[in-house]
Amino acid sequence: MNKMNRFFKSVLLAVGLGVSGSMLAAPAKAVVVIEAELQDWSFGGIFGRYDKNQLQRGFQVFQQSCAACHGAKQISFRNLSEEGGPAFSESQVKALAAEYTIIDPELEEGERPATPADNWPDPFPTIKDARAANNGAVPPDFSVLAKARGISQKFPAWALNYFTGYQEGGADYIYNLLVNFKDAPEGVDVLPGQYWNAYYGGTLAMASPLFDGMIDYEGDFPETVEQYALDVAAFMMWMAEPQLNSRKQMGFQVLVFLFVLTGLMIAVKRKLWSKVEH
Repeated sequence: MNKMNRFFKSVLLAVGLGVSGSMLAAPAKAVVVIEAELQDWSFGGIFGRYDKNQLQRGFQVFQQSCAACHGAKQISFRNLSEEGGPAFSESQVKALAAEYTIIDPELEEGERPATPADNWPDPFPTIKDARAANNGAVPPDFSVLAKARGISQKFPAWALNYFTGYQEGGADYIYNLLVNFKDAPEGVDVLPGQYWNAYYGGTLAMASPLFDGMIDYEGDFPETVEQYALDVAAFMMWMAEPQLNSRKQMGFQVLVFLFVLTGLMIAVKRKLWSKVEH
């Protein structure tokens, strides 16, 4: 009997611990994550191409707002003058590079002005410095971030992507993240140094980097958070896939070649077998 009592007590204790553990793990309030709003990108679809003017504006946003914390070590200054990208002139790129300093231990001075061949400099000398300036977080490098991120889609939207050629998930993710820094929902505590993002569905160690009117655009373009977010997301997409224009052009040419080849093969087959009795 004592053995049976101990057995039932053990079972009840385990059940009680399981229930209490699940109660402790349950969040105080469920947070509803908003769905991504898909944008109409110039580079979207099978025939899409980068908009040079938008990439130039996006670089302006990156340089004046993002580059203070985020690096882009996979691109060099001269990439900014390439066709299919922002296509700045060589003189503009040389002048831009000269504004930056490159650490070079081989020189007596230890540093030198950047040249177009140099990669984009990191904003922090070490990871330790990056953490110290950003509440313990290391800002991610922007070089390929647009390819490393994506959005979540429900069926059948994600299935249709195979037919529409949708591959702008990274740019859509960046845009939605940048425009959704909001006040935290009621009942959700935000720690000091953290900032609520409604699209992310949680807190980030980064405050909203954009606000209306912070960057002066040339021409008649809105100087709003939404426009800044669109432009810098497009620029980040270009950094992650700078050969997109030529890749799509080559893909179209290959498809045309395959269609023509298929027609020729059918014609040859009919010619060869036209006089053969079946």
